[in-house]
Amino acid sequence: MTEPSRDRSGEPGAGLPSFAGEPGTAEELAAEWEAEKPPAAGPLSNLAAALVVIALGVFGAIQSLGLGTGAAASPGAGTWPFLVSLVLIVLGVALAVSARRMSDAEQFSSASWAVLLGLATMVGFGLLIPMIGFEIPGVLLAFAWLKVLGRESWRTSIIASLAIVAAFYLIFVIALGTSIPHLF
Repeated sequence: MTEPSRDRSGEPGAGLPSFAGEPGTAEELAAEWEAEKPPAAGPLSNLAAALVVIALGVFGAIQSLGLGTGAAASPGAGTWPFLVSLVLIVLGVALAVSARRMSDAEQFSSASWAVLLGLATMVGFGLLIPMIGFEIPGVLLAFAWLKVLGRESWRTSIIASLAIVAAFYLIFVIALGTSIPHLF
C-alpha cells in the first residue's frame, strides 16, 4: 500500500497542484454557492406554491374518486392516486402554514415554466386515462418529460417511453392484475 503524497510540511495532498478558479476549501465552495444561488422567494410566492400543491391534491382526489377507490380488501384503480392526493393536500397545508418562515425557496423565474409544463402534461395524463387507458397517455407523458424537460435524444426518448409503459403494463396489468384502465 502506498502512502499519500506529502510536501515538505508533511500534510497529505499538500503537494498536489491546485486548479485556477476552483475553491480550495469547503468554506470557499459554500461562499461560491451562496453567491450563485437565485434570489429567494417571498412569503407570497411560498403561499402561492402551497395553494398550487393543495389545488393539485384536490384535483387528483376528485379524479381518483372517478376511477373508483374500491375497498381495503379489493382496492380500485383510484385507491393509490387518492391516497397520494390526500398526502399532497396535507403537505400543501403544511407548506401554507410555514410560508412566512421559509427562506430557502427560490423565486419564480423562466425555469419555472418547465415545472408548469410538467404539471400540465400530468393533468392531461390524468384526464386521458379514463377515456383511452394508460398506454397512449403514458407514452406521451414519458416522451414529453424525457425529450422536452430532460432534453434527451429522440432515440432515448422514444425507446425509454415505450419501455417504461411496457414495464408498467407487465407489472400492473399482467403480473398484479390491477383494474387500471388500459387498451390491451
